[in-house]
Amino acid sequence: MRIRAGVLTLSDRSSRGEYQDRSGPAVREGLNALDIEWLRAEVLPDEADLISEKLRQWCDADGLDLIVTTGGTGPAPRDRTPEATRAVLDFEIPGIPEAMRAAVRERVPTSVLTRGVAGVRGNTVIINLPGSPRAVSESVEVLLTFLEHLIDKVRGDPGECGTHR
Repeated sequence: MRIRAGVLTLSDRSSRGEYQDRSGPAVREGLNALDIEWLRAEVLPDEADLISEKLRQWCDADGLDLIVTTGGTGPAPRDRTPEATRAVLDFEIPGIPEAMRAAVRERVPTSVLTRGVAGVRGNTVIINLPGSPRAVSESVEVLLTFLEHLIDKVRGDPGECGTHR
């Protein structure tokens, strides 16, 4: 199953060229076991309006199946990715970020501070990941267990949700 996807890195420093984006590439590398065509990759500053605008464009105009964001999910004043994402979603899927946090909670107690969300806009799944490459890798391990099934369901697969490949 071919998935048309984009990765959006949210980082003030990376967007100014002060810091190399390592999280966006970590998303792509972590999901390389799936048949993904990476059509979009961009780095933006932590500006909610810019983030929401880019998400709308990639969903509505570009018709991506999947958008993975990385960064801007913490409790810092400039971390606004969850709010920008919620502003464009038709509905949330709270179990996704819950599962990602739960997977590492014992080893990384501060994982409970990440505020990422996941949901759907139209036919596009949007998932927020934390900004560190290590947290991205750990989160992607969780996504690999259900991502193809989720994309199938959003595309309209009428099969039972409990029957996962």
